[in-house]
Amino acid sequence: MSDLDVRGNFNVIAGNARVDHRTAEYPRSAASSRRLSLHLKYAVDALIALVGLVILSPIILIMIAMLMVIQGRPVFIAHRRIGRHGVMFPCFKFRTMVTDAEQVLVRYLAANPVERAEWNVTRKLRNDPRITPFGILLRKSSIDEIPQLFNVVLGHMSLVGPRPIVPSEVELYGPHFADYIQVRPGLTGLWQISGRTDTSYSRRVELDVRYVREQSTWGDIVIMMKTIPAVLRAHGSY
Repeated sequence: MSDLDVRGNFNVIAGNARVDHRTAEYPRSAASSRRLSLHLKYAVDALIALVGLVILSPIILIMIAMLMVIQGRPVFIAHRRIGRHGVMFPCFKFRTMVTDAEQVLVRYLAANPVERAEWNVTRKLRNDPRITPFGILLRKSSIDEIPQLFNVVLGHMSLVGPRPIVPSEVELYGPHFADYIQVRPGLTGLWQISGRTDTSYSRRVELDVRYVREQSTWGDIVIMMKTIPAVLRAHGSY
């Protein structure tokens, strides 16, 4: 789905409202202040991400070698996700799925109505047939998401924000998709520290909207601090 398709989808869901978040309805001074805040947030995010990539470079190299031996190529995937203003971007991850993942999913959902109902509600499967045995370990530890630090450096994502979604999830956000595309998607966020996939999708949307409307520097710091124990506990991670 293209950028125009995503924006068109949003307009239908939001009742054909004409919304341009690049020229949001703020007073001029408030808009300038918001732009400055966004630039500063990106600068801090990019600096921290670069430091993180340097520190984690041994782990990244080890993962590349292990994935080459255990699963073969490709080692990385660049899945298309929706970013700020509805612009699509390649979201980087270590590959944790079989190479024909889409076909496997279609066949599995067609043969398993219970799991199809679960997928329609959450866009997740507890027993996902696409995930490789080694991929399960990477997902549990969240190591598969380390390459998204490159997305942060490139300005596709922030360290903190809503998790990036795919076009098929837009309808699940409904009118709240307008909130989602106001900010860059995050490497972590309120959803990550609140149970992740152990929560309902409607709860995820609620948390994303809350973050967008109440975001602050101190709030981002608190979320990042709480992310470490959440990742170690691996609750809702599959």
